Amino acid sequence: HDLTNQLAPKLIDKQVQIVCPRGDRAKGARGGSGACSRARGKDYTMRLNQGLSVFPMRRLALTNAVQGSEWNVVCLKLCKCEVRPWFSPLSVYNEVLTVDCNDLGLLSLPEKLPSDTQVLLSQANKITKIDGPLHYMGNLTEVDLSGNKMTSLKDIYLGHLPQLLSLHLEENRLRSLDENGFAHFPNLQELYVNHNLLSGISADAFLGLNELLRLHLNSNQLRAIRTEWFRDLFKLEILMLGENPVVRIEHLNFKPLFNLRSLVLTRMNLTEIPDSALVGLDNLESVSLYDNMFPKVPQAALSQVRNLKFLDLNKNPIERIQRGDFVDMTHLKELGINSMPELISIDSFAVHNLPELTKIEATNNPRLSYIHPYAFSQLPRLESLMLNGNALRALHYVTVQSLPNLQEVSIHSNPIYCDCVIRWINMNKTNVRLMELDALLCAGPSEFEGHLVRHVHFREMADICLPVISPESLPDQIRVSTGHSVSLHCRAFSDPEAEIYWVTPSGKKILPGIISMLYHLHPEGTLDIYGITKKDAGQYTCVAYNLIGVDMRSVSVMVNGYYPQLSNKSLHMQVKGTEPNAVRISWVPPKGSLVSIVKWSTPSQHFTARVLSDVKTFVLLHLHPLTQYEVCVEITDLQSGYLKNCKNVTTTEFSISRSDNGTNVRLIISLSELVMIASVVVGTYICMTRGSHQLYRKLLNQPSEILP
Repeated sequence: HDLTNQLAPKLIDKQVQIVCPRGDRAKGARGGSGACSRARGKDYTMRLNQGLSVFPMRRLALTNAVQGSEWNVVCLKLCKCEVRPWFSPLSVYNEVLTVDCNDLGLLSLPEKLPSDTQVLLSQANKITKIDGPLHYMGNLTEVDLSGNKMTSLKDIYLGHLPQLLSLHLEENRLRSLDENGFAHFPNLQELYVNHNLLSGISADAFLGLNELLRLHLNSNQLRAIRTEWFRDLFKLEILMLGENPVVRIEHLNFKPLFNLRSLVLTRMNLTEIPDSALVGLDNLESVSLYDNMFPKVPQAALSQVRNLKFLDLNKNPIERIQRGDFVDMTHLKELGINSMPELISIDSFAVHNLPELTKIEATNNPRLSYIHPYAFSQLPRLESLMLNGNALRALHYVTVQSLPNLQEVSIHSNPIYCDCVIRWINMNKTNVRLMELDALLCAGPSEFEGHLVRHVHFREMADICLPVISPESLPDQIRVSTGHSVSLHCRAFSDPEAEIYWVTPSGKKILPGIISMLYHLHPEGTLDIYGITKKDAGQYTCVAYNLIGVDMRSVSVMVNGYYPQLSNKSLHMQVKGTEPNAVRISWVPPKGSLVSIVKWSTPSQHFTARVLSDVKTFVLLHLHPLTQYEVCVEITDLQSGYLKNCKNVTTTEFSISRSDNGTNVRLIISLSELVMIASVVVGTYICMTRGSHQLYRKLLNQPSEILP
């Protein structure tokens, strides 16, 4: 009677609200029922017309069960027995009789449970074995034995449960799944065996589970994925295999799962996926490759997934999103490329022709310093572009302009360089909403550093600007082993757009389009070096230039720990000539040098010029006569510091030598003759002018005379 009174208010309430923690069950969390596991993190409000009048048979069954002695004995003394909201694996809401024996320190299940039990919860106990079958509970739809100490399926004998839909065995100590281990549950739709110690699964472990919709095998010790596991899982929609030390994905690994909709392969240290691994998954909509070791986008494999809508590539060491990486994925809606520690750039046409794409997230990539103006093209439905927390100096206006449906852009928490490339933000050129403007600050130039971008008037920013190479795109030093290949990334923002070439340690220029067995320069500025040897060690210089000027940045490449050493003895500077306003110097840059810096100064003036390593002669202009200058040449080197050689040079005075006297006399005579000729011409002109005036006066006095 007391239990009836306790449950009555819940049964007659016309509104039942279920609030579930986001990600419950999906992350293997303990606690909570199957209702929350299928609520998928949302708030569900179910309105029940006339209380339980819509479920008259269930109310009758509940009344009979409550009045039975078995509920009085088991439920009042040990477990909680009550009606609770519950969602089926197909997300159908229901209210079910639930026996909750969670976290009681049980060593075994109670011997006699209410026969009308529909959901049995026994999480976080110390159960090692289940001897007594549960087949006397004919309505049992969910059993949760997670968080116990069972080591083998042979220790879990539940009997024949034809109505069982959900079975939770996560967070136990299971080491293997034997064949026909789940044969007594022919209608099972959800199976959770994640967070165990599984190292082996029989080929027939899932035999007979023709109704299974969801399978969690994540967080175990599986080293291989066998196609045979899936041959009876015709209806499987969700497969979670993440956090297993799988050596590799095989060809056609998932082919039997033609109804699969979500595939999770997170934290598996995968470096590649065979091109045919996902063939046959025509209904696959969501793929998560989060936190793996992919060096590049597995474009060929992903292109086989025709109906892909959600792609998670977050936290992979991909260096470049290259042209064509995401192209012609006609149903893709959301793309995640966040938290990539090595990502440098998103190149031109990298994300192209995705007619249904609505959101791109590329945030918190500490080295992402460049997005090509045409990186995102033919994306007619893109609404949200998230680029915050990167190393971007700017975002080109043409990028925003080319996205016709764009509604919001987030570029805050980037080291924005407030010059011509970014001035469009303050010119009211677009209706796109810029998010978190109070966190959008100028990192340069120095006069604007620390200012809010929106507080810098666009007229204060230059309308054309020098190239600026992002320091995040190119490290100071790279170590590589003999025979390996290395990619050096260089990116620059400017307007007009900058061209990029590289200078090798030997002074050789590597230009785009040059065919070489050793080097390849990509249009965006990445230099690939193939089969590197010790003789290739040294400093490499990236040079970015446009019509306005040039910027340079160098990287030191060590091969097997070797780097060519520079010394003062290898740097010699000579003064080749002096004039009143100029001095010509020359030097021989040592092998391995990158940039030469020429400095000349007086006590009151200082000048500096940076020249490439292939420049060996330099002329100092606009100097003062009879003035002493200190002229220095410095060779920068990241390993040895720098080399420096200086000389004091005095310019000459203006003078006329004797050998030129004859020439000067002749010049004076010639000038005198020219003056005399000019005088004669002028005199003649004056006389003629006077004669013309006299004739004119004569004509005035004889107006009828006809001129000949």
